[in-house]
Amino acid sequence: MPQEFWRWKEYNWHAPDIAWRNAKIITAGVDVGSVSTQAVVMVDGKLFAYANRRTGSSSPDSARRAMDCALEETDLALDKIHYVVGTGYGRVNVPFAHKTMTEIACHARGANFLYGASVRTVLDMGGQDCKAIKIDAQGKVVNFLMNDKCAAGTGRGLEVIADLLQVPIEEMGELSLRVEKEPEPVSSTCVVFAKSEALGLLRKGWKKNDVLAAYSRAMAHRVAALLKRIGIEKEFVITGGIAKNSGIVTRLEKELGIVARKPDFDTQIAGAVGAALIAKKMKDER
Repeated sequence: MPQEFWRWKEYNWHAPDIAWRNAKIITAGVDVGSVSTQAVVMVDGKLFAYANRRTGSSSPDSARRAMDCALEETDLALDKIHYVVGTGYGRVNVPFAHKTMTEIACHARGANFLYGASVRTVLDMGGQDCKAIKIDAQGKVVNFLMNDKCAAGTGRGLEVIADLLQVPIEEMGELSLRVEKEPEPVSSTCVVFAKSEALGLLRKGWKKNDVLAAYSRAMAHRVAALLKRIGIEKEFVITGGIAKNSGIVTRLEKELGIVARKPDFDTQIAGAVGAALIAKKMKDER
């Protein structure tokens, strides 16, 4: 079987020191995105378990697999969870969710929890789009903007380029920084044309690192324009899978003149964390 360079590692985690049986309330959030699905379980508002998996062809199945993966190393069963909120593109297809919330609201709340109340600007760089979100001290959305272009500036676009260049997606960021001179960015905003442009550069004799740098620079420039439109504040964080790409993040920080807060957690779980916290609030208010 040929190597799939776009494929990133799926995984789960749980906190063995948290005794869920003593909990007053157990909640969960499931973020079914276009590329990845995350399930997060919280015990009395504390992070207990999570999983990060590839989204398949079925949103309900993707939600179930992510939740099963989050719980598999614990002895907690799904029917013991008091309240579940679904979010992301597939949020209406989470079969065990009690309610749904937009991914914008959930990423705002999740960023507030994971980074602290001082955060005011959140950039969610997801699989299909990018969202610039301004939030208050409680993690509520004040304003937001979304990109209105094709997948060239998203995680799916990165996957296409990873396969084209035959570079593991986890290594793309660091490789893009290993260039003698920063190249001009690719011009295309459409992933199909960006792929053609990258092929053209390779045929001209460009090294893979230079093509990666050109693509990363273009992504950073488009995202910077989105943030400048909404008005970025210094307490700035990035969520989503592309936050793990150092080449894009470094170039974005340089263009903005602002350094993003560095995470102590997996940046892809922010939406599901927010959904689990909103689930707790909804359950408390019932």
